[in-house]
Amino acid sequence: MNRLFVAYKPTGISSNFFLTKLKRKYKTKKAGFSGTLDPFAKGVLLIGMGSYTKLFRFLDKTPKTYRATLWLGAKSDSLDTEMIERVDILKKFNESEVLKVLKSLEGKLEYEPPIFSAKRIDGQRAYDLARAGKEFTLNKIHSTIYKIVLVHYCHPFITFEATVSEGTYIRSLGRIIANRLGVKFGSLSALERLSEGQFRYNNEKPLDIKKSLNIKQNFYLGESDNLKYGRVLALKDLKIQEDGYYWLESGSFISIINIKDTEVNYELGRIEC
Repeated sequence: MNRLFVAYKPTGISSNFFLTKLKRKYKTKKAGFSGTLDPFAKGVLLIGMGSYTKLFRFLDKTPKTYRATLWLGAKSDSLDTEMIERVDILKKFNESEVLKVLKSLEGKLEYEPPIFSAKRIDGQRAYDLARAGKEFTLNKIHSTIYKIVLVHYCHPFITFEATVSEGTYIRSLGRIIANRLGVKFGSLSALERLSEGQFRYNNEKPLDIKKSLNIKQNFYLGESDNLKYGRVLALKDLKIQEDGYYWLESGSFISIINIKDTEVNYELGRIEC
């Protein structure tokens, strides 16, 4: 089965466990997902089945949009409700103060990722080291915050939506918001991914892969059997000859090619559509 669709992962289960349930539902053994959501988070999870699992790196998956609720004063090493140690009682802020802080995050942002993250340190996941009580340091990362808006402020909870570049840690954004309000601690009480690029949840409706790709369509002007049988393609037979990744259509399938230094190579061949 070849199928590409957007699923909605509920909170409380891992992305891998959720994928296992989808495999059973669609009676397939070969499936994968793009953009892991940990058990605390819910929302959009892009699913590929069959040969469509090979397409993830060519899909239009950025920017990503999240909705999160920040609990001001809640101390948690995981920056969510999993490991709450204490909750400080705080004065209420003016909504204008909250709006100002949120807007201050827009643009390029350098910050420390959460210690409970999937980043690797000497081959080990940071969250495994953190759970084992081992000390380590994570390098600062850079993200782009394209847009962040206040959805609701009901003290001590701030609900916001953020449209961000790939690899952004929303938990860290929550911590930064709290710190810029002069609050020492802040943890997320809810986290939902609303979209990955153009992809939003639509009842697991199959996606058209040709409309989902983030690369240009090229056109092969040579003998059609060359593309059909995966033969070597000559640069002169392509309509677009500049370096880059492209997809080609041939009847009921597409191929993805890479042009580099006048050479044409297949990245993926004969993906049914």
